[in-house]
Amino acid sequence: QVQLVESGGGLVQAGGSLRLSCAASGIIFSINRMGWYRQAPGKQREWVATVTSDGTAHYLDSVKGRFTASTDNAKNTVYLRMNSLKPEDTAVYYCTANLKQRPAVDGMDYWGKGTLVTVSS
Repeated sequence: QVQLVESGGGLVQAGGSLRLSCAASGIIFSINRMGWYRQAPGKQREWVATVTSDGTAHYLDSVKGRFTASTDNAKNTVYLRMNSLKPEDTAVYYCTANLKQRPAVDGMDYWGKGTLVTVSS
């Protein structure tokens, strides 16, 4: 009933930039927060950034100053602008959203299928 679809991944050289997008669709009453995780080869998935409903963004320390997360509430979309990319940023990036499908219920977490970002040295 709810789908999150990421786009914008690809191959980029170190120092380059990419912008990821993730659109949520389906039956959505309200969105509490949206964000991004990533999973590098052979490593556990880690949190990257979250944007709360008031637009406040929080970041993993290693991406602060390089990545910017933002949302377009009218489009139920979250973005991740990634600058000064490093080879260690190589990972599959997953979008996540905590949202309600109707009022007076707790929010539930939904995940996209991921988009691959590869940073070459």
